[in-house]
Amino acid sequence: MSADSTGADSPAEQANPRRFVLRCDIDVSGISGTGDVAEGIEWSDGTVALRWRGKWATTVVWDYGLDALIAVHGHNGKTIVRWLDAASASRPPSTTYRSCD
Repeated sequence: MSADSTGADSPAEQANPRRFVLRCDIDVSGISGTGDVAEGIEWSDGTVALRWRGKWATTVVWDYGLDALIAVHGHNGKTIVRWLDAASASRPPSTTYRSCD
């Protein structure tokens, strides 16, 4: 990516946001349930917005991205990030997180 005179990446060169769901096969907390328990989006700058499903639905923004989200909700690999959008050349699929696909 190249930067403009302000140092920011030009809009045409920024990666597109990617959608995902969090899937849990085991309900570690006893609250979230199993299956697809949250839906999220990873923005072009790495920030993540997450919407929990269910009775106690809430929305959370993770400024430090998926690393922060998984540090809190990953449950030692029991939570799976399932990407809904295909990776692009500028944003290859994440290899940090377990994937269902």
